[in-house]
Amino acid sequence: MRICVYGAASPNIDEQYITATEVLGETLAKRGHNLVFGGGGNGLMGAAARGFKKGGADIIGVIPDFFRNEAIEAIYDFCDRLIEPKTMRERKQIMEDNADAFIVVPGGIGTYEEFFEILTSKQLCRHNKPIGIYNIDGYYDEMRDCMHSAMEKNFIKPSCKELYCMTDRVDKLIEYIEQPTDTARSVKELKDG
Repeated sequence: MRICVYGAASPNIDEQYITATEVLGETLAKRGHNLVFGGGGNGLMGAAARGFKKGGADIIGVIPDFFRNEAIEAIYDFCDRLIEPKTMRERKQIMEDNADAFIVVPGGIGTYEEFFEILTSKQLCRHNKPIGIYNIDGYYDEMRDCMHSAMEKNFIKPSCKELYCMTDRVDKLIEYIEQPTDTARSVKELKDG
């Protein structure tokens, strides 16, 4: 299975997040999984890639060419294949098309945006791939609370909780990612409108 990992690119992240993400990547690779990711060499993107590489995985990095041209972000040097699209939208589509599952590790604006886009696509029944959120040190607790509040106020259907798994445990995350996906559901079960 090829797993898309979304996460922070910043090099200024506490070591606990780096270590946990590297261990996750190595563990997944040793279970036979491969990686598609945003191609960054720093932060949790770099940590995921290093972990997957250490575990012997095949790695596809996808980073827009303007990142290189404008020196926006360090690029991970050991991708088996590096794809350089023109835009961020193309980047996300390539990663989605090449993924069998998604894992979200702590990140900033881009990571939140990627998570909510892939969750929205699943809610609209455009895919049925697993979405796991690795909640290292409670990083996503406030997002979880925000989602629950929106459900209580009827902005999001409670069935949306069934579209992803949030956990701080690697074993539970892997179990969720590797289990067969549920049967397809209708948009009406998942979304009002």
